Amino acid sequence: MFKKILSNKPLFNFNDLGLLLLRITFGGLMLFNHGLGKMDKLLAGGDIKFADPIGLGMEISLQLTVFAEAICAGLLVLGLFTRLTLIPLMFTMLVAVFVIHWSDSFGDKEAALLYLIPYIILFVKGSGKYSIDNYLFKK
Repeated sequence: MFKKILSNKPLFNFNDLGLLLLRITFGGLMLFNHGLGKMDKLLAGGDIKFADPIGLGMEISLQLTVFAEAICAGLLVLGLFTRLTLIPLMFTMLVAVFVIHWSDSFGDKEAALLYLIPYIILFVKGSGKYSIDNYLFKK
């Protein structure tokens, strides 16, 4: 057993379970910690105060962010249109790192980077066997 622990080979073949765990964890955290709060802000209406990092206007920036952080994050949890939903999420995290927090300390960039990396991994690997994508699009 000790030899297996030191080996660079997987102990078990849980690739699809790992992808499910990444989707649920990082999609769910984004949805509940970021997306729903911004969605409430958007639905409340009134005078919207939100960053406008790429010059589209505060309201449109908030709408696009809500789309990524709430709608796309929810679809990611389900594993539905996974690669398509990851594009807005990755773009939002790239804007957060390289535009919103560019002049801030690394600690302020850390959360966006910690979301971005699993999103890139999921984009490359796909949604896995335990997803709606698998049932809809398997060959």
